[in-house]
Amino acid sequence: MPDKQLLHLVIGGELKALDGPAEFRDLTKVDLVGAYPNYTQALAAWRGKAQSTVDNALMRYFIIHAHKLLDPDSDHDHDHGHDH
Repeated sequence: MPDKQLLHLVIGGELKALDGPAEFRDLTKVDLVGAYPNYTQALAAWRGKAQSTVDNALMRYFIIHAHKLLDPDSDHDHDHGHDH
């Protein structure tokens, strides 16, 4: 039986600043590297992009655990109740 797909996205771009929250300088220039079925493949793609842009300190790549966004009920660490 194949492993369950755990969707990961790899994106990157030039940040506004090195300190503070990760905010992209220009969203129209964000590099949508791709979607990967597991963390191992996403990490390999991230590493390749990060190494190829190492000379630009503001250029950063990120792995987004999209499977957690697609299935928030599987995240038992957060309370999704509306009892406020």
